[in-house]
Amino acid sequence: MRMGQILEKALDINAARSVYARWAPFYDQTFGAITQPARRTAARQVTGRPGSELLEVGVGTGLSLPHFPSGLRITGVDICEEMLAQARQRVDRLRISGVEALHRMDARDLGFASGRFDTVVAMHTLSVVPEPGRVMAEMVRVLKPGGRLVISNHFAREQGLMAQLTRRTARFADRIGWHSDFDIGIVTGTPGLTLVKRRRLPPAGLMTLLIFEKSATVPANLSNPPAEQQADSQR
Repeated sequence: MRMGQILEKALDINAARSVYARWAPFYDQTFGAITQPARRTAARQVTGRPGSELLEVGVGTGLSLPHFPSGLRITGVDICEEMLAQARQRVDRLRISGVEALHRMDARDLGFASGRFDTVVAMHTLSVVPEPGRVMAEMVRVLKPGGRLVISNHFAREQGLMAQLTRRTARFADRIGWHSDFDIGIVTGTPGLTLVKRRRLPPAGLMTLLIFEKSATVPANLSNPPAEQQADSQR
């Protein structure tokens, strides 16, 4: 089986939810600490006029929320209620303004109208979700034409020691909740997007920042939204 086929198989949703429920109490001090420099850099790339709407897919414990520009109307979604509980506590503790809602939601079927958001952000999310190609399509769907999609993630290396290491750890994806060999082509090959920026991020260039703009016209299969769904929880 080729790497791309393995990656598109992705994590089982129940396994992902279970893993991150266990991670929630100490995520900020472990994986969250490793990814935070890249997260802050990516959040600073977000722009928008006051009142514009931002969606963060895979908001997790809310580590990105304090770093977005002020004046935005922010919605966050995540599949794990335990992670969302941490995010809500962070919003209250730090008195983060602009966070309008934190929903429990499957990123493969976002319960929002097409073209609602000015900006969509996914921080270290695509390598931990089932069917990342479907998640990409959903993020494009809910993004306004001309809007920006900001992604920070680790992607597979083609060669070298890091490539060998990520291939070896890929077999444990369901246990650790992360695809170490995630193929960047799943992201860059998504229809309806134009890549406007790509750069390596800390630590040691292991993470990559990708910024896309949504085309004025998108393929028909991305423009027909699923039925609106009620979020499981709302802040």
